[in-house]
Amino acid sequence: MISFLPPALIFIAGAALIPFLNGRLRQAYIILLPCLAFLNLLIMPEGSSWIVNFWDYQLTFARVDKLSMVFAYIFVIMAFAGAIYAAHENDKLQLTAAFMYAGSSLGVVFAGDLLTLYIFWEIMAFASFCLVFARKTQAAIKASFRYIMVHLFGGLMLMIGILMHVAETGSLEFNLIGLNGIASAFILLGFAVNAAIFPLSAWLTDAYPESTVIGTVFLSAFTTKTAVYVLARGFAGTDLLIWAGITMIIYGIVFAILENDMRRVLSYSIINQVGFMVVGIGIGTELAINGAAAHAFAHILYKALLMMSAGSVLYLTGISKTSKLGGLYKTMPLTLLFGIVGAASISGFPLTGGFVTKSMITSAAGQEQMIIIWLLLTLASAGVFLHAGIKFPYFVFFAKDSGLRPDEKKLPLNMKVSMGFLSFMCILIGVFPQIVYRLLPYPVDYLPYTADHVVSQLQLLMFSALAFFMLLKYLKRTETLTLDTDWIYRRGANIAISYISVPVVWTYNKLGYVFLEKVPYLATWFSKNPLRAMKIGVNNLVVYIVGGEKALKRLEKEKAKYPGPLKQWSISTAVSIALVIFAVYLILFFFNI
Repeated sequence: MISFLPPALIFIAGAALIPFLNGRLRQAYIILLPCLAFLNLLIMPEGSSWIVNFWDYQLTFARVDKLSMVFAYIFVIMAFAGAIYAAHENDKLQLTAAFMYAGSSLGVVFAGDLLTLYIFWEIMAFASFCLVFARKTQAAIKASFRYIMVHLFGGLMLMIGILMHVAETGSLEFNLIGLNGIASAFILLGFAVNAAIFPLSAWLTDAYPESTVIGTVFLSAFTTKTAVYVLARGFAGTDLLIWAGITMIIYGIVFAILENDMRRVLSYSIINQVGFMVVGIGIGTELAINGAAAHAFAHILYKALLMMSAGSVLYLTGISKTSKLGGLYKTMPLTLLFGIVGAASISGFPLTGGFVTKSMITSAAGQEQMIIIWLLLTLASAGVFLHAGIKFPYFVFFAKDSGLRPDEKKLPLNMKVSMGFLSFMCILIGVFPQIVYRLLPYPVDYLPYTADHVVSQLQLLMFSALAFFMLLKYLKRTETLTLDTDWIYRRGANIAISYISVPVVWTYNKLGYVFLEKVPYLATWFSKNPLRAMKIGVNNLVVYIVGGEKALKRLEKEKAKYPGPLKQWSISTAVSIALVIFAVYLILFFFNI
């Protein structure tokens, strides 16, 4: 007897009730729903259950093991924090979409087969699209449609890969796949879109900053982390992912440093941080997979906290450009404090979550004697501190005073409570890393708090801070227009269409005239008196071939009488017509026309 519910069902079915609830009841409901899901996780035994027979296959909705559980725990914790942050919100579209999004992400995590995974994958894409669309500005609407088109492309690649994989293996089971053929390449490509692996990454920084304050918080947690999960499940040890992750890390740092919009800075930072996880998955050792899962856990906490901090600023000021912010520490001290905790955690300061998780991936590279990878990861840690650890809080809360004086007392209490909760969690797992370590897929034999690690990390961060302030005059806040790979489909597609449109329109006009006007007209004309119409056709042919005044006059006379009275066809006429049609058929047959 099954004693638990599929976690996805709790959220998705729960989301269906949100539009019917109002006021305090809705606030209590959306906060209690993740609590129910968390209690449900505690009683879920390892193994596969909630299995449905589908043709000759089995669909598994609850495949429970340590890898799925570590992601499930952090997804439910994130849903709880997000529900608190969103408790004041009255827009039922946002709340419903947010819980469907969280539920479908859990559906992916517990899917034991590729078809179930695909179903929840597509629900996740639609729900996250709604979160971007919900802001309803012109920019958000355009970004949301670009977002869904990219994810439909990714879903199509995934479906092609799944169909090819089933054709090759005869199995829908989702376990280690590895990059070993065309089918696995398509599946990997579908996963890569959601992981925002460069150059398939611009959708994230295009859409997330255009979402609502609440939407961006939820978006920062689920799509890319479900992709990390499926990569760890299906492609652990794939060497290509090491270099894909390194590219993401460098790309995210460079574009985040150049960017002016605070939520876009944090969006590029998501790509950078997911790059660390992808490197860990590519290395594929037990320590590296543990590091990727642990870092995903910590990242969801501190990235949501940073997005909440930025969202609070946007909520009170309506401004997202750092060039128009500054001096907010005077009136938003709590938001600043929470933002600094998030910035310290993403930078890997001791006693924060980032310190005890990210270093596992770097150590895994060192253990495998990947000297270049180890060096790049170490240098990248300094880059993270530059763009997220210092740039975001410095330019938003300090720097040149913008003159803005938003009253933090007007910030809803639930938003402050949510930021406080995530700040506590970032510090808790930094001080007691075993809370996370005991959840990881493999036994952990790793000590983050060694004298060498603490001192070297502090040195790295201090030198990064020194470099930032020495280069500060070159990092002035300016209005920027960042060209990313989305230019290809945002501007490049328009250019391509402008060249293609001329021949396409010409062809359409010509074919449209023939098939939409000429052919229907002739068919209608012919139907009025088919026998006389054929006589006119024969006379036309005679005039064209033989010519002559008599033939022309006869033709004009027939046209003038048309359609005239309908007559029954004689047997000889019908036979003659049938013979003509048969002769034409024989000619076409013998000449292969």
